[in-house]
Amino acid sequence: MALAAQGLNRSRPDGASDRRHLRRVIQHTNALQIDSVNVLTRAHYLPAWSRLGAYSRDALDRMAYRDRELFEYWGHEAALLPISMHPLWRWRMTRAQNLVDRWGHIQQVLRDAPALVDHVMAVVRDKGPVTARDIAQAESRTKESWGWNWSREKTVLEYLFYAGLVTTADRRNFERVYDLTERVIPQAVLDLPTPSEDEAHRQLLLTAARSCGVATLADLADYFRLRVPVARPRVEELVAAGQLEQVEVAGWGKPAYVVPGTAIPRRADARALLVPFDPLIWARERTERLFGFHYRIEIYVPAAKRTHGYYVLPFLLGDALVARVDLKSDRQAGLLRVQSAWAEPGAPGCTAEALTEELQALAEWLGLEGVVASGRGSLALPALRRR
Repeated sequence: MALAAQGLNRSRPDGASDRRHLRRVIQHTNALQIDSVNVLTRAHYLPAWSRLGAYSRDALDRMAYRDRELFEYWGHEAALLPISMHPLWRWRMTRAQNLVDRWGHIQQVLRDAPALVDHVMAVVRDKGPVTARDIAQAESRTKESWGWNWSREKTVLEYLFYAGLVTTADRRNFERVYDLTERVIPQAVLDLPTPSEDEAHRQLLLTAARSCGVATLADLADYFRLRVPVARPRVEELVAAGQLEQVEVAGWGKPAYVVPGTAIPRRADARALLVPFDPLIWARERTERLFGFHYRIEIYVPAAKRTHGYYVLPFLLGDALVARVDLKSDRQAGLLRVQSAWAEPGAPGCTAEALTEELQALAEWLGLEGVVASGRGSLALPALRRR
């Protein structure tokens, strides 16, 4: 059920993937997390690869930054979200505008330079779309120095973004380009009615339930980063209204929830590498509960203390996570480097062959000429060259 909800329970489509396939991915995930780490490729591109195989990353960019089918906001973390969900986040934007949520940095800026927010907003209004770098360079050229450094300007822009007053118009070399929200979000979307905060929470939790398949209260709350005490009464209301059904899952030891009528597939036939920020596995406790797979990202762990590597992707085969690989795109050498590969206990005998095929396909999609393996780890990949 969890795999089916994420569009990961069946083989990838044959032939070239188009925008219809990308839309289907978004319907399953309802969020593509954005992360700055680029050791392999940008994180938001990989969930579609996991579900579709080779597709055009430019097509996803066009959906987000040209055709406005997606927009950026703090959904799970920073994420691309379906444009139809914009009204469901206005409660959070309003709280930010009213400084209800704790904003230590912005509150300090307001104390130290109370005119800065209005000034930055005016710059975006008059000169947008702009980056934080654009504003900093423009200010440095003025004869009258405001005395503000880049970090303050960026802090204010991010506050305005969280408050929904500005949004992402584009990305330049991954740097966010800001503009007024009313110049970016389609007017038809801005005109949609704004639900109450409680109703927005109910709709977000229902969306999370569809994307999870089966989930605990904490799972549902975490999907869009709601607090459990906030989510609990809304989930109870959804159960009372018949929009969620409470169920038991053997071994979980806590109630779970499904959308009534959710189908239970007889089997799952998948093969996919999963970026650390894939919605299927971004809740690590849920990943362990579903798959018996203990997973922690080790980017911030000192190299000598890492267990599996810097940027480790779990490998999904059938309905199990059977291996994990530490990957790096060596763009200068044109190679996908497998820095380590590890088999999970009970991994089937076909794991190495299936993983090798997946790595070769990934390298081709990334425009790399080949795959090389270091030989480190418990899983031998004999079909790959070693360096």
